[in-house]
Order: sequence, then C-alpha cells, then structure tokens
Amino acid sequence: MALSQTTNMTVGSPAKHILTFALPLLIGNLFQQLYNMVDSIVVGNFVGSDALAAVGTCGSTNFLFFSLSSGLAIGIGVIVSQFYGAKDEQNVRATIANSFYVLIAASLCVSMIGFIAAPHVLRLLQVPDSILPASVLYMRTTCFGIVGIATYNGVSAILRALGDSRTPLYFLILSSLVNVGLDLAFVLCFGLGVFGVALATIVSQYISAVTCIIYAYYKVPYFKLTREELRPHGSIIARSFRLGVPIALQSSMIAVSCMVLQGVVNGFGETVMAAYTVTARIEQLVQQPYTSLASAVTTYSGQNIGAGNIERVKKGFRQSVVMVLIFSLVMLPVMYFGGEALVRLFVKDNQETIRIAAKALRFTSLCYFGLGMIYVPRGLMNGCGDAAFSMINGISEVACRLSFAQIFTKIPSIGYWGVWLTTGATWLVTGVVCLIRYFQGAWKHKAITKREDSDLVYSQNAQKPQGMFCAKSTKLL
Repeated sequence: MALSQTTNMTVGSPAKHILTFALPLLIGNLFQQLYNMVDSIVVGNFVGSDALAAVGTCGSTNFLFFSLSSGLAIGIGVIVSQFYGAKDEQNVRATIANSFYVLIAASLCVSMIGFIAAPHVLRLLQVPDSILPASVLYMRTTCFGIVGIATYNGVSAILRALGDSRTPLYFLILSSLVNVGLDLAFVLCFGLGVFGVALATIVSQYISAVTCIIYAYYKVPYFKLTREELRPHGSIIARSFRLGVPIALQSSMIAVSCMVLQGVVNGFGETVMAAYTVTARIEQLVQQPYTSLASAVTTYSGQNIGAGNIERVKKGFRQSVVMVLIFSLVMLPVMYFGGEALVRLFVKDNQETIRIAAKALRFTSLCYFGLGMIYVPRGLMNGCGDAAFSMINGISEVACRLSFAQIFTKIPSIGYWGVWLTTGATWLVTGVVCLIRYFQGAWKHKAITKREDSDLVYSQNAQKPQGMFCAKSTKLL
C-alpha cells in the first residue's frame, strides 16, 4: 500500500532519517509550547504577576491529567510502528481502529476526574488563597480540552509511526496561531483574564484534533476502515493498555513529583512562584529538541525492532547521543548571556523575579546533557516496547525529585535555590539510570512481532476479513 509522506526507516542513513523526522516534530513542539507560553506572556503582561502565578501553579497538575491520556497515544504509536516495520498491514489497521475506543474512553474519565479534583489538588499544593480561585478556574477549564489533546495525539502518533512527521505539524501550526489570536481577543477585548487564556487553549486543541482526523481519513488509506475492522478487539485493546499504561504512569508519576515540587515552591511565596513559572516555561522550550529527537528515535527504533534489525537500532542511538551533546553545548552560552532577556519576555514589573529566574537558568543549563540522556534512551526503549523501563524511569525520577527537594531546600544557605538544584540533580541521576537500562539490553527482546500468534488480532492462522487489501501478515518468531 503506497502512502504519501510515510517513511520506511529500516533502510538508509539512520542520522538522516532521525534528523529529517525530528525537524517537523521540533517545529510542531515549539508551536505547541505557544499554548502555555502565550498564556503566560499575555497573563503576565496584561493581567498581572498574581494571575501568572495562578496559571503557572496549574502546570504540573495539567501535565498529570494530560499525560494519562497521551501516554496511551504513545503506546498505540509504538504498536503501529512495529507492525509497519514488519510489513504487517492487517494489524496496523486493527490497531488504528481500536485506538479510538481506548483514547476516547480514557480521556473522558481523566477529564471528569480532573474537573472534580481540581480544588482539592490545588489545596494540597498549598496554593495561596489569594490566587486559589483563579487557579481552580484555569485548571477546570483546561480539563475540557483533554479529549481534544488525546485525539490529536493519537492520530499524530499513528501518522508518525507510519513515518509522517510533517502532516501533524501543519494542523498544529494552525491551532497555535488560532490560540494566539484567541488569547489576545479574550483577554484584551473581552477582559476574560485567566478564563480567557484557558478557553483559547481548549478551542485550539479541538481544532488541531478535528483537522488532523479529517486529513487522515481522506488521505491515508489505513484510516478508511470497514465496518468489520471497526469492531472492538479485546486483544489489541489489551495490548494498547499494556504498552500505553506504563508510559502514562511514567509521565503521571513524574507529574506528581513535579506537583510536590510545585508545593515546595509555593511555600516560598509569589515572587519565587513567578520565577519558577518563568524558568519552567523557558525550559519547556529547551526540552523540545530533546523531545523531538526522542519521538523520532521512538519511530525509528519501533520500525527497526519490528523488522528485527537490532544493530541498526544501536547505530541510530549512538548518532542521537552525539546530537544531544552538540545541542547541550550550544545552549550553555545562550542561557549564560541571554537568560535575563528571555525572562523579561514574561515579567517586566518585578526585578526580584527577573534576577532569580535568570540566575536559575544559568545553573540548570549545566545539566542539559543529563536531560537529553533521559529522552533519547526513553524514546528508544518505548519504541522497542520495553514497558517495564517506563516504570523504572518514572520511579527513579520521582524518587530523585522528592528526596532532593526535601534535602536541598531545608539547607539554610541554599533555601529556595534548592528548587532548581533539585531539577538539575534529578536530570543527571535519571539520565544515568536510563543509560544503564539501555546497556543492559532488555529492550532487544520486547518486539511485539516476536510474540505468539494468539496475541494478535490477525495472525497467519487467522481468517482475513473480506475486502482486506493488505499484504500477508508477518511470520512471527
């Protein structure tokens, strides 16, 4: 089946495939960060620093609820990439058909939980009473966008698993531009404040989801599913949860630890809260090259492990590490000499916040290589189906963030600087754990295409549905 925009990563230069694939992802991730960046810039400049703190304190909680559904999308993408690499088109289609049941059900549940739990979670985070109502309003409003996020992430993960990282970018750019326009309109023209930026975000998320689905249906033959193919299959739904839930729990555990760290930050008052919000927003941008590279490595390793080419997976990993090192070195002078200018994009009326945030960026930039060594091994092992690693990775990051925060911030000479010291130390230690797992090599034996026929919807011995125009199912090892 010939598909436009798809890429077979089992042949050709690994570095070229990974970079070519990662570039559209990077652009897309940067535009996606506009959701939060524009929220913060608009709120910080046109509503006030208290409102900025209210939006910022919801960052880790929103990440928690979003990750519960987006983790499933990543797991689905892994399954598709492995079957696509193994040229098993029947199970590619079966995975796509059942992914929508998984994503919609999970995101609806998460949305309801987030809406109900919002005030209780924020009180646990010791959010000051002065900004608590605005924080609850922002968090509850954004919960309505979780279904849109899950749907867009699911379709995008499938398209990327097929080697197409460009198409999701186009729709994400569109929704990001809409988000910018709506942010300015709702805040400046209608005076909706915090509610306005949250509303702009969820409208933009649904635009990206709907447009991506329409494109996939009309342009990608795999999405033109028959009624028979749309019937739920317990085995593939179970497989989606087996891979997706550990990834979701990994992100969720990290989010919980970030929430605890946010609670520590909140104990130091609004100035430190605002500084932490600004550094978090800037570091979200810094992380995008690592995130994009990891996503590219996930698809690359998924296709190649599905094709049984372990040596090619290793070669791609080595070349990705070199890319991380180069970017990490480039960012050092950027943060040392340009960090304050970046901070001033968010805050103009509080010199103490600017001073703290700029100094914090200089320190955390020293640990960027450790951050990259979390993302690249994680991307590889996710692509290979090493679900156990997701839990190990999540536990190690949570343990570091919680223990370091309690130790460093309690030292009088360190005080609130311990928040950023915790961040850097967590990156370095977790990066070492990820590298250890990679060299242990358990990921080499996790390919779905090496499992028993009974674990698949369509196996060699299964009867093909009528009208199926796919190639012969993969011979399983």
